[in-house]
Amino acid sequence: MSEMALRAEIVAVAQAIDKAGFCPSKSGNVSARFEGGLLITPSGLPYAQTKPEDLIHLSLDGTVLSGARKPSSEWPFHVEIYQARPDAQAIVHTHSPRATALSSARRGIPAFHYMIALCGGSDVRCAEYATFGTPELAKSAVTALEGRKAVLLANHGVIALGQTLAGAHTIVAEVENLAGQYLDLLASGLEPVILGEAEMERVSAKFSGYGKVG
Repeated sequence: MSEMALRAEIVAVAQAIDKAGFCPSKSGNVSARFEGGLLITPSGLPYAQTKPEDLIHLSLDGTVLSGARKPSSEWPFHVEIYQARPDAQAIVHTHSPRATALSSARRGIPAFHYMIALCGGSDVRCAEYATFGTPELAKSAVTALEGRKAVLLANHGVIALGQTLAGAHTIVAEVENLAGQYLDLLASGLEPVILGEAEMERVSAKFSGYGKVG
């Protein structure tokens, strides 16, 4: 994929999550690996106004290689995740309402539904709280993402990883869907029936037969 095509796809994903209501008050960010570093959305620019040329090219140590704007304030966890996870080619971060509400109770999402397997394991963990944009948050996210493709950030939002931007986008949307279902179930007073590890392994194996899912 050419640089301009990749830039355009990053902007398209950012605008899609914004339109879905996942990025209130210009929150959230999107990145993809590029030339040994990454391209990331800028800080403080409404996604509806963002153009491919507004993206910032960073090295994996956070150095700005090109771009006239400041990178997203969350660039530290993008850099840290790419360093720790060679499998991650794209990252989507949102403040989607239901997942953020659940994260504010500092609860993850257990395997009450088999679609949890899309997120890379038998649950979606909630990372320990740290102030946004800090190295501490980056380390907390990386720790909670071990063996996973998605994580809730306590009192904050969601991070999803993908082998493609489309894959990361799919996962972050599914996390919001699952969080909403789980909250509704808890609100009903019913006790969720959690699927066991063996069943989740079977589901993961079946997913692998459907082709790449993120």
